[in-house]
Amino acid sequence: MRSSNPVFSRRGFSRDNGMAGFNAQPQAGGAAVGTNPYAQGTVTGNPYATNPYAPTTAPVDGGQPTRSGAMTIDDVVSRTAMTLGTVVVTAALAWMLLPVDENNLGKSYGIAIGAALVAFVLAMVQSFKAKPVPALILAYAAFEGVFLGVISNAVSTYISPGVVAQAVLGTMAVFAGVLVAYKMRWIRVNRRFYGFVIGAAIGFMLLMAVNLLVALIGGGDGLGLRSGGLGILFGVIGIILGACFLALDFKQVEDGITYGAPRREAWFAAFGLTMTLVWIYLEMLRVLSILQGDD
Repeated sequence: MRSSNPVFSRRGFSRDNGMAGFNAQPQAGGAAVGTNPYAQGTVTGNPYATNPYAPTTAPVDGGQPTRSGAMTIDDVVSRTAMTLGTVVVTAALAWMLLPVDENNLGKSYGIAIGAALVAFVLAMVQSFKAKPVPALILAYAAFEGVFLGVISNAVSTYISPGVVAQAVLGTMAVFAGVLVAYKMRWIRVNRRFYGFVIGAAIGFMLLMAVNLLVALIGGGDGLGLRSGGLGILFGVIGIILGACFLALDFKQVEDGITYGAPRREAWFAAFGLTMTLVWIYLEMLRVLSILQGDD
């Protein structure tokens, strides 16, 4: 499994060679060739028959069987709490230690941009690794937190003191809304959904890159996609894309638990969720900043 977010794509728990296993459901005693990426060899009966992370004890009172060394929802929650906690702590430290007044704004911005570049490189390295490296993921979270702390402090100082809290609450609301919609099956994550989201995200990122390039060459706001009415529109589109990637994250967590992914894969899940939530927060912060800056 690799990180699913607007910048990086990953192979999901239920997909072999990309998209093969979308919509594949485990069948107790049924054929499962190509559906369980954690099974070893060709399985013609129980999909967990040769999987070292398969259930090892029988269900108790109709409950779920326990798995030896397999990922659980508690693993995902604890790893995600560690990565998000690292982001929050380093963001708070950056807010306090890197002032954004007129005398220090340039220096603080420079540190923030440097931290963002380091975070990007660390995320790229982890995204192309076959196994999660907790140190890399936590380092990414730390540098991302420095960037977010400076940017949030600047927005709070020069636009509105309450905009950061509003962006955090908005991000939490998006997360809760997508989780409820996913659990209620109002969102169906299938091959078509995956293809649409990835295609839309690539188009969105290319358009933002062109806007940045035009801004660097011609000055100003480039194509005007980061301010005014267009800025709000594309900010909302970015939030919607982030919500779609949350649904993909939830699908991959669900599949990992269903198919008995090894416990280390919980770090990949935490990595993807953290990146997606950071994306949503930044887009939420931008939209609210434009709205309140026009008041």
